[in-house]
Amino acid sequence: MRSRSFRGYLSALGPGLITGAADDDPSGISTYSVVGAAFGYAPLWTALFSFPLMTAVQLMCARLGLVTGRGLAGVIRRRYPPWVLWSVCALLVLANIVNIAADLGGMAEATRLVTGVPVAISIPIEGIGILALLMYSRYRTIASTLKWLSLVLLAYVLTAFVVHVDWPLAIRATFVPHVEWSRAFFAALVAILGTTISPYLFFWQAAEEVEEERAQGRNLAKRRGATAEELNACRTDVVTGMFASNAIMYFIILATAATLHANGQTTIVSASQAADALRPLAGAGAYWLFTLGLIGTGLLAVPVLAGSCAYAITEALAWDGSLDRPPGRAGKFYAVLGSAITLGAALTYAGVNPIRLLFASAVLNGVLAPPLILIVLLLTRDRTVMGKATNPRLVDVLGWTTFGFMVAAALGLFFAA
Repeated sequence: MRSRSFRGYLSALGPGLITGAADDDPSGISTYSVVGAAFGYAPLWTALFSFPLMTAVQLMCARLGLVTGRGLAGVIRRRYPPWVLWSVCALLVLANIVNIAADLGGMAEATRLVTGVPVAISIPIEGIGILALLMYSRYRTIASTLKWLSLVLLAYVLTAFVVHVDWPLAIRATFVPHVEWSRAFFAALVAILGTTISPYLFFWQAAEEVEEERAQGRNLAKRRGATAEELNACRTDVVTGMFASNAIMYFIILATAATLHANGQTTIVSASQAADALRPLAGAGAYWLFTLGLIGTGLLAVPVLAGSCAYAITEALAWDGSLDRPPGRAGKFYAVLGSAITLGAALTYAGVNPIRLLFASAVLNGVLAPPLILIVLLLTRDRTVMGKATNPRLVDVLGWTTFGFMVAAALGLFFAA
């Protein structure tokens, strides 16, 4: 019986787990490292606090795709005027291109760390490689392989038990929120929220729920609506993916606090400094572990970033497109996807420090997320959109809490001294 239950649990995992893995992208790894080095154990409470918030938002997006049979942009196009639709798409594309640039730059910097290949050379190679894989392979096959590579991030978990962690202080910081009225702290808080509750994941989650149903041969009419069993499986998938994502977040902050911050290294401006957090566990191999983690998560995240752009724009224009279709059958979709990667790669040549760009992209996501969360909330509370499957009360409360807290954090960033 237990074996069957566990198999059922595993069979429920899909888009939510991939979304959770993609959430710990190079921007996330760098943000958590920067924050752990700068503030020590103090931000650990954000991992516990943000878990139910990000779960609620992703669950709303998943339920929206599952019940309507359409992606987020497709639902917005049918429910709101064009200016709302294109404002949302503009916010998404802006945030995603900066995020793609940051992730490609971070991957290239990590590659340079262990190979010596200049960043200017590896960026186009990695960008073209990702685009080719997406065009000529099934993304789900690629993602299932890359998820194993992202397990390298478990090195941060092991590091926390190898180094000297001040556990009483860490546990207190986990359960007792610490807030400083300073621009640096609010920048860190907005960055943490922006890299965990990111706009691109909203579009991706809804689109992938639709893709799952397309893969089962369901047309739009058959995709509409969802059974209680499907909604329960969706909840299991999303909660699992978000828990895994936040657990890694927690241990990256913990490991960098116990290694870098504890030794007076409070500012990270290079990949080698960020990699030093793994040195107590891996010694000279720290750079390799860091590089594998950054490249593995980048290979997961960049397709999600570019793919969410492509889903949003093609749905907004009522074009047909899917990552499961070859370029010959979804040319416009892949044109948008390729343009997003190309623009992101071009932005990396602006001369911005990769680590700073990774952190800045997280802050940008944190500022741009609230209006998108508001739209998701309004859509998933609307019976004309969701029928009887509107938000459960707990999800609704957590969604509004997320919106309010992220607005407050963004205001704190702008008004703090």
